[in-house]
Amino acid sequence: MSTETQAHAHHGDAADILGFWLYIMTDCILFGSLFAAYLVLHTPESYGPALKPLIDLGYVLGETMFLLLSNFAFGLAMIASYREQKRLVALMLMLAAAFGLVFLVMEVKEFIHLVHLGYTWQVSGAASAFFTLVGTHGLHVAIGLLWIAVMIGQVLYMGLNQAVTRRLTYLGLFWNFLDIVWIFVFTVVYLYGAL
Repeated sequence: MSTETQAHAHHGDAADILGFWLYIMTDCILFGSLFAAYLVLHTPESYGPALKPLIDLGYVLGETMFLLLSNFAFGLAMIASYREQKRLVALMLMLAAAFGLVFLVMEVKEFIHLVHLGYTWQVSGAASAFFTLVGTHGLHVAIGLLWIAVMIGQVLYMGLNQAVTRRLTYLGLFWNFLDIVWIFVFTVVYLYGAL
């Protein structure tokens, strides 16, 4: 590889890294704004039905465990990628996707249950903030699941070359970010909301 080609590849890598971190920072701003709106709108004096009696902490803890297991499986996939075990990487990514899908299905079922109980998007600003915050996180998980599916294909068909490994690293950072956001959602919305 010529010096010019190496310089161009290095510049492309640097731009990728900068772009990815800028994306993560904008997501931090997005979720920070949604948390702020939720906290402002979800007060004891807020209009509409309260979320507190509708929270099933055991169910939400189950959701949380599936998301954390998904992240753990992804971590095992990354370890396998460092050892260049292509099939194990694909298997662990499939397991991570399965746990993530269970989390997403549980979240949708929770939304359906709340709507049946009369806690809908339209009943109050607090309800709108709840569905927007939790739903935005769910949307990110759905996008992450699509990204995992793409990466499974790339691992199986392209192998564990430098580009695929770099994309797996970005996906891992994104998936970890979603876990951190969910811990905040669990604490602020569900745990604090149930007290």
